[in-house]
Amino acid sequence: MRPKPDNHISLSFPSLSSNESFARMAVACFAAQRNPTLEELEDVKTAVSEAVTNCIVHAYPDTVGPIQLTARLYDNALVLVVKDHGAGISDIAQAMEPLFTTGGKDRSGMGFTIMESFMDSLQVRSAPGRGTTVTMRKQFHSSPDNEALQ
Repeated sequence: MRPKPDNHISLSFPSLSSNESFARMAVACFAAQRNPTLEELEDVKTAVSEAVTNCIVHAYPDTVGPIQLTARLYDNALVLVVKDHGAGISDIAQAMEPLFTTGGKDRSGMGFTIMESFMDSLQVRSAPGRGTTVTMRKQFHSSPDNEALQ
């Protein structure tokens, strides 16, 4: 049985590039209640940006579709789930390789690598034609400066 989160939010928005910054800031504002360090908050914002951008570019390359984002707080841990119902990934291991991309020459192929490096854990589930779910976890570490802010 999973523990109940202390708090949670759920957002649903269309896969428009203008919504990437909305998602980043919404999650940052939500996570701020745990007083993460500025570095931890930037890590979360970067990971959210990469996950949402992957949905926009890869899940719905020729159309606009729904993206669901859920954020849950457990003690000092943030768990994020970014889900789409788009193209899906046929080979997750290959998609997670640095520099691999299906997005053309303008894409770096570093999205999953960046998410993995900025978060404590990353899980990707996907099925072709059915969409992709990315689950990320970040543990916040209190510092004396942060505790003074509480």
